[in-house]
Amino acid sequence: MKNYTRKLIFEDGSQYHGYGFGSERDAVCEIVFNTSMAGYQEIISDPSYTDQAIVMSYPLIGNYGITDEDFESKMLTLGGLIVREVNDSPSNFRFTRTLSELLEDNDIPGVYGVDTRKLVRSIRDHGSRKVLITNEDTPLEEGLKKLSETELRTDQVERVSSKKRWYARTSNPKFNVVAIDCGMKMNIVRELNRHGCNVTVVPYNTSADEIISMNPDGVFISNGPGNPEDVSEVIETLKKLRGQKPLFGICLGHQLIALSYGAKTYKLKFGHRGGNHPVKDLKTGKIEITSQNHSYAVDDKSVEGTGLSVSHINLLDNTVEGLCSEEDKVFSVQYHPESAPGPQDSTYLFDRFVEFMTND
Repeated sequence: MKNYTRKLIFEDGSQYHGYGFGSERDAVCEIVFNTSMAGYQEIISDPSYTDQAIVMSYPLIGNYGITDEDFESKMLTLGGLIVREVNDSPSNFRFTRTLSELLEDNDIPGVYGVDTRKLVRSIRDHGSRKVLITNEDTPLEEGLKKLSETELRTDQVERVSSKKRWYARTSNPKFNVVAIDCGMKMNIVRELNRHGCNVTVVPYNTSADEIISMNPDGVFISNGPGNPEDVSEVIETLKKLRGQKPLFGICLGHQLIALSYGAKTYKLKFGHRGGNHPVKDLKTGKIEITSQNHSYAVDDKSVEGTGLSVSHINLLDNTVEGLCSEEDKVFSVQYHPESAPGPQDSTYLFDRFVEFMTND
């Protein structure tokens, strides 16, 4: 067996050994796991993973390479990637780069050869926490010192949001939607376009007055990374927008809508990440298999008296998965109805947004 070249160090002194691919730099990240069996390109290009080291529970990653059309963001902002086995000889007529080349081009460290079964179980048992990705010869004491001295950043949304307004137009549009970009996936824009919406994407700190001046038919609040309580600018904007225009929020956007109504959020032990979470629509009784990626959730007890009602729940842990105010024409979901990757059970939510705008 060849000698290990890279390793992970945790604050409790535990270490996981493997081999490097992609960038060779050290990185301190929050470690999380994803249970998806496919879609690694969409996952690592999702801005919601900013500063996080992703452990893929599926054992073989990279086997169909990287394609130019499948990015969710042009800028990779994840902290690192940990896999059991990486395939750098992909079999796919569409591929233009290997996974290793993509990580190297974007200065993202990767580690393979790790026992990801044990690592995922550790995250489930002990929660998401800080980890150092470093060289195998880094002394444990030095790694622990680096971990203790490094604070995880809280400005992720500011870093990944658009810096200026941009447009995504469609043929024969029926609606104009302003999308507040907190780290938005491109497939959300594509889905809005497919539903007849011209989309104006604006930076996260765009004011309510500026958004109203664009005279949109509806306002969309995107997914994104980090703690929703750190994004006070969007919370204040939503307080002024609610009741004026139909609002639709996904993931971080769902949490921000909840906070703008006075509800509370909290951090989950290890979050929800993957394309296999069952969610129940309380209105219809139907169960959807959903794609998810988040660390925080809305406190169900705090929703009462806010004007919002719980519309969806997660059947694995009973966490809040959807909120709605029929009076204000506001609704949100914690999961990703646009998927990419994931099941297509929840695309009807874009139809609901269109219905709200039609009847406004």
